[in-house]
Amino acid sequence: MRPRTLAEFRGQEHLLAPGKAIRAMIKAGRPGSMILWGPPGSGKTTLARLIAAESATTFVAFSAVTEGIARVREIMAEADERLRTTGRRTILFCDEIHRFNKAQQDAFLPHVERGTVILIGATTENPSFEVVRPLLSRAPVYVLNALAPSEVRSILGEALADAERGLATDALTVDPDALDFIAVASDGDARRALGVLEAAGALVGKSGHVTLPVAREALQHRFATYDKGGEEQYNLISALHKAVRGSDPDGALYWLARMIDGGEDPLYIARRLVRMAVEDIGLADPAALQMAVSAKEAFHFLGAPEGELALAEAAIYLASAPKSNRAYEAWGAALAKARETPGAAVPLHIRNAPTDLMKDLGYGRGYRYDPAEEGGVARQEYMPDELRGSVFYRPGSSGAETAIAERLAAWNARRRGGGASGSGESEAGSR
Repeated sequence: MRPRTLAEFRGQEHLLAPGKAIRAMIKAGRPGSMILWGPPGSGKTTLARLIAAESATTFVAFSAVTEGIARVREIMAEADERLRTTGRRTILFCDEIHRFNKAQQDAFLPHVERGTVILIGATTENPSFEVVRPLLSRAPVYVLNALAPSEVRSILGEALADAERGLATDALTVDPDALDFIAVASDGDARRALGVLEAAGALVGKSGHVTLPVAREALQHRFATYDKGGEEQYNLISALHKAVRGSDPDGALYWLARMIDGGEDPLYIARRLVRMAVEDIGLADPAALQMAVSAKEAFHFLGAPEGELALAEAAIYLASAPKSNRAYEAWGAALAKARETPGAAVPLHIRNAPTDLMKDLGYGRGYRYDPAEEGGVARQEYMPDELRGSVFYRPGSSGAETAIAERLAAWNARRRGGGASGSGESEAGSR
């Protein structure tokens, strides 16, 4: 059922509708090198074939999985000879181009620049990470989307009606809800959808009746779309983090479930939950960090699948907790200031004085022991002289930080009041 013409091609209207990039290129009869980036079954190979057919060029397929540089050299020599003797250009279709390393990808460059071949690379991985920059500068990236369920359903209908290439001779009766199920369950992959329909037809035989239960049986198990270490992993953990930050426990649970179902290491997720607790919740709810760390320990103790519930509870708690990134910002500001002033001296009154010499030099002189002071706060400075008055931590107005803000305000007022002793005396040292 591979489309033979652009009229049979389904999906990718953003590239193939009249006036759109690839359609305009085909209409002009001047295809250029490009990278087609999209999920499996979205039509990358088919589109490359159609571009070659519509532009009267020779199509040569090459797989970066099974072939190497030696084959590339053969293809380039053949393409050069073809161009010289017949004037016919060659489209080199490199499937899974991301499987080539940097040096192998660089081998394409001189031939693309000379026009020996028109390179169309196909990849399921983000070209930003997997394709070398010089090649990206010569071959623009076109993104193919997963097919919509309506587009997949249209393909299934065409397969059922096609006697030459499809299943029309099997005279199958397929319930609409079975077609809908296959269209959705294929996750936008036309090849997968056609495979499930064919399997369902084999289950019921010629003139058989494909019901929803039959379609489910043909599907067997719907594997999650997930690539540990690839872009999809980072997309999903980003979605989980942002759902927690956005206080959406339902979204957090969904993305957590997607990652667990996709085979992600639960301890990787646990580490990221701890990160969310300290970065996005902080002191607005100090128990959030305890909850996240406890979830990690619970998973260690229970293992899967029981331990997954601990991660789910942590995700719900974090998403439902008040949010504050004030501690995160305060740490960043303090670290930056520390790097700017690595030589700032510790005030004498808060230095340790373990020897008589150090005491004679004034180390620790005038220090006041805060717990013994009225209100538990002494009137003295804790910053280097050049940083007096610096403020890094500004409590937010959410959760436990409201009480923290009140305490700090009271303490700062007490610390500013009256005279201070020793080298700690300063009005500028107030927050």
